[in-house]
Parts: sequence; structure tokens; C-alpha cells
Amino acid sequence: MPRRTATMLASTLILIALICAGVLIKVPYSEMSPGPTVNTLGKVSGEPVLRITGHKTYKTSGNLNMTTVRVTGADYSMNLVEAVYGWLAHDSVVVPHDTLYPDGKTEEQSTQENAEEFSQSQESAKVAALTELGIPVTSHVVVSTVVKDSPSQGKLHAGDIIEGVDGTAVEQPEDVAKLVTRHKPGEEVTFTVIPAKTAAAAEKAGKQPEGSEKVALTTRRASAEENRAIVGIQAGTDHTFPFDIDIKLADVGGPSAGLMFALGIVDKLTPGQLTGGKFIAGTGTIDDDGKVGPIGGINMKLVGARNAGARYFLTPDENCKAAASDTPDGLTLIRVKTIADAKKSLDKLRTGDTAGLPSCSTG
Repeated sequence: MPRRTATMLASTLILIALICAGVLIKVPYSEMSPGPTVNTLGKVSGEPVLRITGHKTYKTSGNLNMTTVRVTGADYSMNLVEAVYGWLAHDSVVVPHDTLYPDGKTEEQSTQENAEEFSQSQESAKVAALTELGIPVTSHVVVSTVVKDSPSQGKLHAGDIIEGVDGTAVEQPEDVAKLVTRHKPGEEVTFTVIPAKTAAAAEKAGKQPEGSEKVALTTRRASAEENRAIVGIQAGTDHTFPFDIDIKLADVGGPSAGLMFALGIVDKLTPGQLTGGKFIAGTGTIDDDGKVGPIGGINMKLVGARNAGARYFLTPDENCKAAASDTPDGLTLIRVKTIADAKKSLDKLRTGDTAGLPSCSTG
């Protein structure tokens, strides 16, 4: 066999061996890529994403798209070839597996956690939107969960409204733990609560909940290592809205759609058109006070938004630096710290005052 032919054959065999090895070798990485975007003013599967009943709504136009990131599953093991391809591709990011699924978290656990965060983001979006519009929202500190075999089991229930602890009024969920930990383990603490059933009946009737009860509990030690008094509940916040706001969107998780949901609600509840007919996308968590927080996968969301047709992207302040470092052509970033900021920027876009927009690149 001629030397040149032998060399080419040997090289080909080595290449095939390397490719096979790359396919077989598993690496501890996962991939993030642009996910679908959804117009919060539009419909999905024929159903409105935002449906408001019991209050006047107004016609909207344009797009206020929430953005998502697609990730490989917790149980999926990337091979070396896929990892290298992901590193070289512009529209995907390869990250350590533990970044997406820390502490050995399963895909089912991650999905459940994301669903809970998504649900909470919807509630906060409603509160932030109505507060921005000056529409009152009633809030209560409630029992979110009761730990099995804890002092509270059978005495407190999820949904109970916590009015006070030891006669001291409770205003925030964190107040509950502060008041309980004033005690030593083994001491008695008294909760003043409105039972969940009573609260639910009052809400259904459109009335303020009444009929509080006192519940005495004996605290216990947090753990063998921690001599802190607990009763075995997690406190949270429940809101009573003056009319119905229903957010329907399946197969999406996490808290990052909060800002766009809130803006969609504001647009539907106010005359005029918030977008001015423009295609605007964005992301960001939102709390009850309307503060916008950072999210993960910002660069993938920018790519997804631009691919969908967005021209402007509402960007959380803390994500601005990363977003500005790799912005798709034709997409303008708008820095946002609060829902009020976002609203002002949309007003500028609608009137054509783009020079006054807060930019990610200029601080």
C-alpha cells in the first residue's frame, strides 16, 4: 500500500475513533439555549394569557413578550461532542451540570420548584400591577406549610391567617419567626389565627375575614445542633384581589416572567396602548412593591427575543452589564429597576422619545 494512502487511512481511522470516543464519553455539563417567547397580551392555544373579569379592560396592541431559556434535563448526560459543539455555537451556552441542578436535584424536584416560583411570580405581578395603578390589594400573613410531626400539625393549617403571636400583631411573614424565637424550646406560644375555611368563605362572599381563634403551641428545639425554638410552620403572604386576574400559561417555570405579566396587566387595565403597537420583549422577577430583580440566562433570552421579532428589550438593572456585552443586532436594551421605570420607558417609546431611554450601555 502506498505510504500516502496508508497515512490517509490511518488518519481516517483515528478520526473515527476520536468521534466515537467523543460520543461515548459523558461530561458533567448541561446546555442552555433560547426558549420560546410568549406575548402576555396575546393568546396561547386560543386562550388569552391574561384574562381579567370583574373590572373594565381596554384594547391592547403590539407585544409585551416574556422570554424563556431551554435547558437540558437533569437526567440527561451530554457527551463530549455535544459539549464542544455547544461551546462553539453562538446561540447556546454550556455550563456545569451543578449550576442548573445543585445538590443532586432531580428534574422532577427542579420542575416542582420552578412551578412554585412561577406561581409566586404571578401573584407578585398582580400585586405590583394593581399597586402601580392605585388599586387596593388586601394582604394577609398566612400559614404556607405545616411540617409533619411538628408542634403545629393538627393545630395550624395551610391557609390559616396569622393575625398575631403572643398578642403582638404580625405584619410580615418574617415577624412570625422573630416572635417565636423569643421563646426557649419547650415554652408555650400563642397564635391568633383566622382558620383557612373561615377565610375562604369570607373571600368567596366578598367580605373581610373575621372570627379569630387562639391556638396554644409548645415550641421545640430546631435541631440537636441548634437550640432555637420553632413550631414547625412556614409563613407566607396571601392576597385578596378586588377582581379576578387569571394567568394561563403551561410548561413554563421560574420567577422571571413577573415583570412582563405585571406590564400586561397594567396595559389591559388602562386606556390607550402601552406599547404603541411596538414589539417589546423583556424579563425580570418582580416583588409586591414593584422592584425588578435579576434573572439567569439573559443572553439566551436576548437571542430568543430578537429571533421572535423584538426590537426593544426590558432588562433588569443587575443583568445590564452581561446583556450589553453581547446584544443581538437590531435589539435595543432598556434598563429597568422598577415597574414604574418600565412604564415610563414604554411611554417614551410610544411618543418616539427614544433618546431619553435608560440604556444598559450608558449606566
